[in-house]
Parts: sequence; C-alpha cells; structure tokens
Amino acid sequence: MLGESHALIFDFPEYRDAISALNSEDKDFSDKAARYHELDLEIRRLELKDSPVSDDTMHQLKHERSVLKDALYEKMKAQTQT
Repeated sequence: MLGESHALIFDFPEYRDAISALNSEDKDFSDKAARYHELDLEIRRLELKDSPVSDDTMHQLKHERSVLKDALYEKMKAQTQT
C-alpha cells in the first residue's frame, strides 16, 4: 500500500524491547535505525505525491531502506538470542 509506514516498531512488534535496548546501547544500530526511518519517511512522502522522482531514484531509495532493514533485523534477532 502506498504511503504505508514501515517503522521498525510496526514491522517487528515482537522486537519492541530489543529495538529500545539497541537504540540506547548500540550507536551503530541507532545510526542505522535513524537513517532507515529517514528513508521510510522520504519514500512515504514521495509515494503520497505520486512519486515526483524517477523510477530509478525510487528504486534506489527502497533498496537502501531494504538493506538497512535487513541489517537492523539481524541485530534485533541477535539481541533476543543473548
């Protein structure tokens, strides 16, 4: 769905505690999470404005968000296994 939020807390509610802990304890995680949320907001804004950017630009933004999400997920998963 266009304009849908993909905030980590919405996409991974089962990792709510891990997200909170990692944001306060792991600078790399918090930096990546901040960039992820910036990208998610930018993508949603563009989608709601009928994507006033090229398809290549939108693809690149979504790809970067996806790569960050995968990295963040791995850290959340590892946090809950310790």
